[in-house]
Amino acid sequence: QITTVSGNEFLLQSDIDFLILDWFHAIKNAIDRLPKEQRITSRNLEFKLRRSSSIELLNNLDTESKEPKPEHRKSLIFRLNYSASDTNDRNRVKSRLKKFISRRPSLKTLQEKGLIKDQIFGSHLHVVCEHEKSTVPQFVRLCIKAVERRGLDVDGIYRVSGNLATIQKLRFVVNQEEKLNLDDSQWEDIHVVTGALKMFFRELPEPLFPYCFFEQFVEAIKIQDNATRIKSIRNLVKKLPRPNYDTMKILFEHLQKIAAKESVNLMSTQSLGIVFGPTLLRPEKETGNMAVHMLYQNQIVELMLSEYSKIFGSEED
Repeated sequence: QITTVSGNEFLLQSDIDFLILDWFHAIKNAIDRLPKEQRITSRNLEFKLRRSSSIELLNNLDTESKEPKPEHRKSLIFRLNYSASDTNDRNRVKSRLKKFISRRPSLKTLQEKGLIKDQIFGSHLHVVCEHEKSTVPQFVRLCIKAVERRGLDVDGIYRVSGNLATIQKLRFVVNQEEKLNLDDSQWEDIHVVTGALKMFFRELPEPLFPYCFFEQFVEAIKIQDNATRIKSIRNLVKKLPRPNYDTMKILFEHLQKIAAKESVNLMSTQSLGIVFGPTLLRPEKETGNMAVHMLYQNQIVELMLSEYSKIFGSEED
């Protein structure tokens, strides 16, 4: 906290100790670099701010401070006092930071009081589903409906990236539990919707294909006999937790509709496998086999799209 001679207070805040100390040393070093004649008690550091079309920082203290000030222009002068007791100040800052951090309420406490809401992006799939009392996140359903309503024929759907700033804005709206209308004009670019959907799956703490299943799916895709390979993948899919299975089923059904329009949107099952493979399944710990894993990831998604009815259909099918 910085208190100026004029009584203004500025609070620089961070949860990171060393960052606070960096700020302190930066301010101290800036003052130390000033000529001695400018480090007089009441006029340590002056900044004049004037408002025009924007706020400009004026450093020409020696020249402009001597010019007569027009009555219609008011300048704000900030003076920063610096105490020479460097060590004492540093220890005081450390002590206050430790007290502040130790007294902070836990995330769980804030959530219980309703001050922090459970977010959609970045939460575990089962947590989102439990919160919504469903087995498929509502956001996933809304995105799929929007894409199928106005994006099936779009060239490069899911491959082409949307505007990242708009995607982040949509992410914020979803996390704030605001009423979401994907037909609103601000989400008119369908690539923003597809980008947000991919981001949702990418930010899951545990991917749609759980970590404990990753190696099993990789071993299954390596099987040479096609019928045996499909059966192995099917058996693994059936073992997935309910939210994972139901979300996976509705997503792959949707992607199958995308692939069916390949002649128009140029998105084949292979293209979709490349886009969604690393997003939907990945190892818990990356190893030197990253390139090999990526190949298998793509092949797994491609096979599940090509053989959707056999993998997700009933036993009779």
